[in-house]
Amino acid sequence: MRKNVIIIGAAGRDFHNFNTVYRDNENYNVVAFTAAQIPDIDGRKYPADLAGKLYPNGIPIYAESELESLIRELQVDECVFSYSDVKYGFVMGVSARVNAAGADFRLLGPKATALESTKPVISVCAVRTGCGKSQTSRKIVETLNAKGLKVIAARHPMPYGDLNAQRVQRFATIEDLRMHKCTIEEMEEYEPYVARGNVVYAGVDYEAILRAAESDPNGCDIILWDGGNNDFPFFAPDLAFTVVDPHRAGHELAYYPGEVSLRTADVAVINKIDSAETENVQKVKDNIAKVNPKAKVICANSAISVDKPELIRGKRVLVVEDGPTLTHGEMKIGAGVVAAQRFGASELVDPRPYAVGKLAETFRIYPGIGTLLPAMGYGEQQVADLEETINNTDCDAVIIATPIDLNRVCNITKPNTRVYYDLDEIGQPDLASVLDEFVKKYL
Repeated sequence: MRKNVIIIGAAGRDFHNFNTVYRDNENYNVVAFTAAQIPDIDGRKYPADLAGKLYPNGIPIYAESELESLIRELQVDECVFSYSDVKYGFVMGVSARVNAAGADFRLLGPKATALESTKPVISVCAVRTGCGKSQTSRKIVETLNAKGLKVIAARHPMPYGDLNAQRVQRFATIEDLRMHKCTIEEMEEYEPYVARGNVVYAGVDYEAILRAAESDPNGCDIILWDGGNNDFPFFAPDLAFTVVDPHRAGHELAYYPGEVSLRTADVAVINKIDSAETENVQKVKDNIAKVNPKAKVICANSAISVDKPELIRGKRVLVVEDGPTLTHGEMKIGAGVVAAQRFGASELVDPRPYAVGKLAETFRIYPGIGTLLPAMGYGEQQVADLEETINNTDCDAVIIATPIDLNRVCNITKPNTRVYYDLDEIGQPDLASVLDEFVKKYL
């Protein structure tokens, strides 16, 4: 008898878990996916072309709110929790719902789901969304490029559109971002690589993505896994970095699966030391030593620069930060807030009275965001609502603290300035010394 399974996800880890453990596995019958965290991703199907021979009609995707009724109606034996950056209490709350409805609850780990590469693999993960993983990844790529090595990045999935079309995506130019109809969230992750002349892959089928990256036409010496949320890698790493955030000290041991990433790291990077409280930095160091005493620890500042500081000093400013960092990442202070403080803004303007449409809905779902505006852009309507909310807000200037220039996707009518942030290591060890050892060992 095949076990009936529901995979509980958010359009990313859930598909990977299916592909690596359940696809073509005759011991299981995946009857549904459920979706959460990301707006408007339920109501679709995981298509037959991706689902394999056992699922000629594909697999339906429902809202997670329907979980209990689905378990009963579809006679489900097992539910597999497959998304990330959530509190332990939340995970066990879902487990209680599943068990109470009559099914078993399962978590899949790296051994069952991590793919082996023919190339050396470096992974960069984080214990929470918004720790500074992307700037760490950029610095690693730049350091390796300076050695003459070709690094191909593979990004944690964000397949929110046509799943068949997104099976394997390769981004080498800005035009590729337009061709693949990327959301703001996708552009924020892919564009920094492309702008620096690097290639990044993403999509749905990470076995196919890995093999394409290994044989990339530009050449490939090293695969860099650029993780999303606080998930552990889809590829088995030869060198694992995990970034921790002293602005959220203690979260490294309180969120799933961020603690997995920390416990399996070869190197822990403590970022944002320049803007964090000393006691919080020490708390993070103590927690690293507690759960992973063998890890090397790199301390770093998040170095901030602004292209038009005169638009900040003495002004009432609207700060626009990375969307997921403020929503399920729960950050209260980002690069835009730090820039506003350092460059002398007179006031952070609250955007909530001016929010429209899906942005107003985001504030209702995440009331703790406060006086910051998340750059939500999962679809055309959200981008339009973001543009209108920015232009509605009664402020002197807008601080754009997202990894891309929002002016390219929104018509911002107010004076605005961009914030840039880069990893700046303090003392030893640093990325260069760790990467030197890696190169000597694997290349």
